[in-house]
Amino acid sequence: MSEIEKPYLIVVGVDYSPASDLALAQAFELAETRANAEVHVVNVVRLYGNQALMDAPTAQAGFSAVSLADANAQLAAYVERQTSAYGQAKIGSRLRRVVAHLRLEAPAEEIAQTAADLDADLIVVGTHGRRGVSRLLLGSVAEAVVRLAPCPVFVVRPKALPVETPKIEPPCPVCVETRVASGGKEFWCEQHRAHHGQRHTYHQADRVGAETEMPLVYHN
Repeated sequence: MSEIEKPYLIVVGVDYSPASDLALAQAFELAETRANAEVHVVNVVRLYGNQALMDAPTAQAGFSAVSLADANAQLAAYVERQTSAYGQAKIGSRLRRVVAHLRLEAPAEEIAQTAADLDADLIVVGTHGRRGVSRLLLGSVAEAVVRLAPCPVFVVRPKALPVETPKIEPPCPVCVETRVASGGKEFWCEQHRAHHGQRHTYHQADRVGAETEMPLVYHN
């Protein structure tokens, strides 16, 4: 009896957001490049008493509270919809099957642990490319999965999604002229002086045990 060939296993972390939809579609595409592949879809919920707190991007709070049975049913329905959207005819040709896994508590750890438990070959996760509070969804999870994963990680982001980075303005030309004209005694022009406040200059001699007279400059 010949040894059964191990399938190529892809684990996908999902939170029902457009980013995770894209990640799952990408996992399907990658699975189709293999002769014998499986896609394992992981959704992680947090327990609150006997209820599960599920990611719900459309909800005002960003999550919803349901029973574990409902969480399992929602995951199964999601996987079925996404599989049908990809093309039911393709499932069973090169892609052997799609399996749903509901895990509890820490998203990044559970996605990585599922990959380890299954001896997966690849993890696919989506990222929102956001900063601040919005990164508490799958964006920050993707970063943590990369650190924890026991296998390669494919991070997917929508092509048209801009990366939200802080905009750093160039220096005010009048402030630059003010610094030059004052020999560095003044930092700000009249317009920006009120915003930045008055600078405060301290000298090392003001400090006990100072070994140098070099000024320490502090400004608001």
